[in-house]
Amino acid sequence: MAAVSCPECGQPAHAEDRFCESCGLSLLLRRTPEGGPQGARRSTCVSCAGRVDAEGFCERCGRAQPAPRDRMEFDFGVVAGVSDRGRARVRNEDSMACAVVGPESAPAAVVVVVCDGVGSTERADQAAQTAVDAALARIVDCLQAGKDPYESTVDGSAAAFEAVELLAEPTSPDLAPSCTLVSAVATEEGVTVGWIGDSRAYWLAGADSRQLTTDDTLHAQLVAAGLSDEEASAEANAHALARWVGADAEPGLPHVVGVPPDEPGTLVVCSDGLWNYLPTAESIAARASGSPARVAAELTAAALELGGGDNITVVAVPYPFHSRRSAGDE
Repeated sequence: MAAVSCPECGQPAHAEDRFCESCGLSLLLRRTPEGGPQGARRSTCVSCAGRVDAEGFCERCGRAQPAPRDRMEFDFGVVAGVSDRGRARVRNEDSMACAVVGPESAPAAVVVVVCDGVGSTERADQAAQTAVDAALARIVDCLQAGKDPYESTVDGSAAAFEAVELLAEPTSPDLAPSCTLVSAVATEEGVTVGWIGDSRAYWLAGADSRQLTTDDTLHAQLVAAGLSDEEASAEANAHALARWVGADAEPGLPHVVGVPPDEPGTLVVCSDGLWNYLPTAESIAARASGSPARVAAELTAAALELGGGDNITVVAVPYPFHSRRSAGDE
């Protein structure tokens, strides 16, 4: 029988244990923390390498250091993600959440949620964080209760709506915090993707690489109605969102698509900070190789090199994930 230890405190555990007897951590669920996988504040200045004080300012040059939320990372081996503020935005209004359900040695499901706060609304970063937290928790609860990935995806979207709606101020309904949402549930039965808005999911599988999602934008609607890409792009507000998550949005079911279990590949879930520069599955696949952590880091780096004009979030999941337990690069 394979040795098992608590990922939090390292104490030995039995394979049949549900919780660590030492620290109480669930051994059947690993997830990013509620509030986001925020990194620790830097100890040295990004500008002059001077010491950073407890308030987050450099003791040598006085520069305020980037907030932890400006760059968030996580790596669970079978799934990894990076969210970066980019080069132009003053804050990171994207967020991401992830969970691995089941024993670390034999996970049953991987759940991913990425949200992009709508920049024209108030507290867009709070909307994105609230939505990923609510959706992830509901999807995991549903899976653990025995619901299938489709039902769990729909329930997760509803939970995000309910949570973000509560952020709205009655005095400014037109500026209600809002965001896009894309989720993915990978199990032995395949991959289920749900979305509202224009955050995307791609399937990277050689010649079968493709974009799984279709944007909820005016541009996409015009193309679906028969206009060419050029004609649709020429319309005013062509890339304005047609659907989003927020108090001023019309609640509805998410779009849902699936990938069958007999089609190996790599799932990439991302915000528009990536696909603005790498819009096709082929262009993303050309820069995606190695472990999930490497794929997420290199695609984020590529978006930064190409301009970094928006917040960038990338999460990668190789499928089937049972064969990718190591966090190291191949």
